Amino acid sequence: MKKAILAFTIVAALTSPSFAQSVGEKTGVNSALGIAPKTEDFIKEAAMSDMTEIEAAKIAQLKGNAEEKKFAEMMLADHTKTSNELKAMIPANMKAAVPTALDDTHQKKLAKLRDAKPEDFASEYDSMQVSAHKDAVSLFERYANGGDDPKLKDWAGKTLPALKHHLEMAQMLDKNRK
Repeated sequence: MKKAILAFTIVAALTSPSFAQSVGEKTGVNSALGIAPKTEDFIKEAAMSDMTEIEAAKIAQLKGNAEEKKFAEMMLADHTKTSNELKAMIPANMKAAVPTALDDTHQKKLAKLRDAKPEDFASEYDSMQVSAHKDAVSLFERYANGGDDPKLKDWAGKTLPALKHHLEMAQMLDKNRK
């Protein structure tokens, strides 16, 4: 009984509007609970995702097999496009939310790709793409369904089919490797 009350209290605290959004997005709680991120968090996460995808694609173009290079070419084009679209529609008071560089977590993921031995690259890249696109689909679905900025909410919904397609392609890359 005490555990149930504690769990309910934590969930209630994390889902209250004043607390959940930023901390919840950072910890993954919002994703697990299906809660839309705050606009500032959505902008930051979407921009970070695009920057990471672009850099990972550049690495894959150098180190990947033919299938990965083809996928990387699409990632480079599509994520450059969405990055430019996002920057063009960010409200003036939210411009500071756009990261100018990758955070430590994303830099480490890219370093792992850069440092991967040729025989390990496919395993690292393919699984990274599946994970990154699952996260992106979740982020965009949650914002499209419950975001506060109508323009960004609409854009998130329109971008979702491409992200879902990327996820399917990444899953096929990963499956074909095994």
